Amino acid sequence: MTENPYSWETLEPERFYDELGHGEWERLERDPYHRLEWDGTVESLERHLPERGHVLDVGGAAGRYSVWLADRGYDVTLVDISETQLDIAREKCTERGLDERVTIERGDVRNLAFDADAFDADAFDATLCLGGPISHVLDEEERHTAVAELERVTRSSAPVFVSVMGRLAMIQAIVQETGTVPAEEDDVELLPKFADCGTYDRDLLEAVDRDPTCFAAHFFRAAELEALLEENGLAVEHLVGLEGIASVRRTESGLEDVTSGALEAIERTVQLLRDDRTVADLSTHMLAVGRVE
Repeated sequence: MTENPYSWETLEPERFYDELGHGEWERLERDPYHRLEWDGTVESLERHLPERGHVLDVGGAAGRYSVWLADRGYDVTLVDISETQLDIAREKCTERGLDERVTIERGDVRNLAFDADAFDADAFDATLCLGGPISHVLDEEERHTAVAELERVTRSSAPVFVSVMGRLAMIQAIVQETGTVPAEEDDVELLPKFADCGTYDRDLLEAVDRDPTCFAAHFFRAAELEALLEENGLAVEHLVGLEGIASVRRTESGLEDVTSGALEAIERTVQLLRDDRTVADLSTHMLAVGRVE
């Protein structure tokens, strides 16, 4: 049995990612399931990024996407709240000879004005906020502030890529696990409240007298994500489900126990259905591509 890695302290995103260390760099290639998030995100980046320019990677943690961008000739500014993750990003960029292409700063998506030169209005040719940084902003008003910041620092008509954690996938995972995990890890009691509000936080846990089995986050419905972006100046052009129909396999095995033929069929089906709005709403991570109006 795997020990529960979560605690009241790791509800705070900075503490969680500090303790996660290299695990965040490794996550997107850890197993076939997690690679679906990477593959779907890269597919959208390749489709919508400008051919060249300066890209902001907000909440980019250890720099997976920053390294990918720099390898392709983009200038990148990486911002994250976790100094541990930024140290890993510096290490990875140095290993690959990318120090001159990637600028690394500590900062918060809710306030990108901490460097007046680098984060002025219209400073970037594209902006990334991938893997769920907006999900880690628990206060609804602050989520609006965060998206308004993404829009502010991105030039007119340029793309902004935002991926968040999906509420329905989280609900399905809890339902699948109930009765099969130890009672202290079974979150079925919080489902009605969670389904209504979408926020896994201290208030939710205290309402049902439970200890954390996850980090604190707001989990989105597809329409909610679209409305958040559009209300803050981003015209949503594309909405995709990254893990898609494979989201039901998010626990433990990560698709490692299927044959190569079965895995190929699943990956192909995920790709074919990725643009389906219903699939996006059911996905562990959904990605919206907005454009500054």
